[in-house]
Amino acid sequence: MENYSINLPKPCPDPDLYQSILDSGFKQFPERENNYKKYKIHSRTSKVDYLPVKLDIENVSRCNYHCTMCSVSEWHKLTRARDMTMAEFKQLINEQYGLIEIKIQGLGEPFLSKDFIPMVKYARERHLWVRSTTNASLLDRKENYKNIIDADICELQVSIDGGTKETFEKIRAGSRFEKVVKNSTMLNEYASKINRHRTRAWTLVQRDNYHELENIVSLCSNMGFKRLTFSLDVEDTAWLEKERAHINEIDRKETFNLDIAHNLLDIGENKGIEVTFWMTFDKYQKNPDSLCPWPFERAVISSDMRVVPCCMIANPDIYEMGDGTDFSSTWHSNTYNKFRQLHLKGHIPGVCKKCYKN
Repeated sequence: MENYSINLPKPCPDPDLYQSILDSGFKQFPERENNYKKYKIHSRTSKVDYLPVKLDIENVSRCNYHCTMCSVSEWHKLTRARDMTMAEFKQLINEQYGLIEIKIQGLGEPFLSKDFIPMVKYARERHLWVRSTTNASLLDRKENYKNIIDADICELQVSIDGGTKETFEKIRAGSRFEKVVKNSTMLNEYASKINRHRTRAWTLVQRDNYHELENIVSLCSNMGFKRLTFSLDVEDTAWLEKERAHINEIDRKETFNLDIAHNLLDIGENKGIEVTFWMTFDKYQKNPDSLCPWPFERAVISSDMRVVPCCMIANPDIYEMGDGTDFSSTWHSNTYNKFRQLHLKGHIPGVCKKCYKN
């Protein structure tokens, strides 16, 4: 397979906004800056002398859609566990003084929780870079489309997986295409009105939308998005082994190429929307300079306060590292140290092997 990823633009946060938040966080919390300095100079070893600098925090592990490419669709009543409470979230954020950025979302729709917007607001008040992902179905409820922008979220990714009603509703089962279009348009109109351009459309390229990627660029432009990312990473380790055949069947990474990408870039330029691409062709390697960074800088905290090594695994029922209510102890535990040591010695854990070259 041709590795064309090096020739394509990739999504990145607004650099000025990111740096300003980083600087203000260091000024407000000197212990954060000290932790970050330890992280930056640390040579990778099994034991670390700093706290993680990033976290994925899953506020809910339930959804109102059962999308064809998502492991949530296999869960009973589309739910795995209870929601994270606001008290648990605050305690986690307060104790993890080393954080510079978080993602509030995991395997679920974050707006299903009444505490989601207060969580975003609380994290932003502590000078953290905050992003999330939504299916846009609940943006019209209680003016969520306004409230999430007013909470000063740094980036809200909206999943747009089809350019037509037929394709969109086939992939995102349980959705209403017209409602998502309306809600996304309201979101972008309000963001533009108060000059906070914090949204990004996100499309997972797959078998059922592969024929209408051009339509998706036009649709996203019409809804007011200024940024659109096409992701080719259908692989989701949160799926159990028996469902992986389905993922392999809908994946289109092998047939996507530079000609297709450049065509989408040209359409985006004509429509006034920045098109970027997300893919992980360059898998990690078994040497200290090319290891997966997750064990050494970040983790996932599930909605029921369990620690998961990364967002590719995502589900603590697949692989769990320990207790999230005392995450600092878990981060420095023998379990985590042994997990890091396996990576450092090239004995990659089975659950991680799909992300590594053989």
